[in-house]
Amino acid sequence: MEIPRKGRPNTWGVRTPLHFNPATGKKERYWIGREYPTKTAAEKALRDWHSDHETGKIAARSDMKLGDWLDRWLANLRREGTTVAGYETKVRLHIKPHIGSVKLCEVTDETLDDLYRLLESAPCPTNRGKPLGAKSVRHVHNILSGALKAAKVKKLITANPAEDAHPPTGRQIRGQERKYSTLDDGQTARFLGSVWEPCGNRACDCGLTHHCLRDAPLWTVYAATGVRRSEALGMKWSLVHWEQGAIELGWVVVEEGNSYRLRKLTKDGDDNALIYVDQSVMNILKWQKERQDAERRRLGAAWTDRDLVFARDGFKLYRGEAGGPQDPEKVSARWRTLRTRLKLPDDFRIHDWRHSYVTNALEAGENLVEVSANVRHHSPAYTAAKYGQRRMENARKLAASNANRISLSSLA
Repeated sequence: MEIPRKGRPNTWGVRTPLHFNPATGKKERYWIGREYPTKTAAEKALRDWHSDHETGKIAARSDMKLGDWLDRWLANLRREGTTVAGYETKVRLHIKPHIGSVKLCEVTDETLDDLYRLLESAPCPTNRGKPLGAKSVRHVHNILSGALKAAKVKKLITANPAEDAHPPTGRQIRGQERKYSTLDDGQTARFLGSVWEPCGNRACDCGLTHHCLRDAPLWTVYAATGVRRSEALGMKWSLVHWEQGAIELGWVVVEEGNSYRLRKLTKDGDDNALIYVDQSVMNILKWQKERQDAERRRLGAAWTDRDLVFARDGFKLYRGEAGGPQDPEKVSARWRTLRTRLKLPDDFRIHDWRHSYVTNALEAGENLVEVSANVRHHSPAYTAAKYGQRRMENARKLAASNANRISLSSLA
């Protein structure tokens, strides 16, 4: 339309057609411009708008903040509850406080780069006052990349700025990887001997239902199989194959925010994984079954059977009913107490039994493919890359063998 002007030639203005705005959920139209010198220029601007709109080059007009979009994206994210809970924590603690108020359409790769550098350098209250590590910052980047990619699909933005951002590289992440503690076979044997020693208290009959040995089967399974904390807590009696000497890992107990729940195993797409164990482990599980049956008879109606091998027992029962899944954090708390009592390394976690299991098996010369399969790594190459460099004894044997073959000792 022609727009009358006072004191200067009239101009031409053009508005968009009525169209749906995905940011507001409403149909709207707006001025493309009102200062075109001719009708031809205005018509060309309208044709260009139609073309750009159809190809997704025009973002929805909106004052939506990045933080609001992240909330909306998380609410509709089709992922496991534990994954969404982990994303929500990173968004709440590390993204929204810094750039959550920035308009979604104004987020640039420089905005993201500034955030990454800030997280890598500024003290973080939730990380014991230390800046976030490269791996955590990379995780923040992956979350933002997924959220902004979804915003682009919804045509809320024309491009994903995360594609041009510069998060920590794989080399930087590897450079910061911690070297976790491990126990060798001798230390593991001494540990298992200690956890199966009765407490010796005169008031303790050290029988099936007494608490002094209540966790001994659980610690033994961790040390002997290398399973993850969640996998051991999710083991079910119906998935123990007694005759085969195998345990099917079909369930896990996972933390979600301040709570936890039992759910199907979906780790790395490896549902219902089968691991093989020695008969001695099976005998320990039989002992655990006897203990649990005695506990069930003792508690009567207070026991709700969930078929769990390491179910919550009646000792200091304070939440829910016995027979259900154990709180993973309370299991870790009991582990830290035991670790201190037995004078194990201060940083030795439950998960480090897994590291110890793989390291000791490889150093003993066990088949790499079998070791990788029994701990459910996605490939033997991953196992070799992650643990192969720690096979000290085998490396020394290889060096000695090579020196003998070329008569190197005769030169010394």
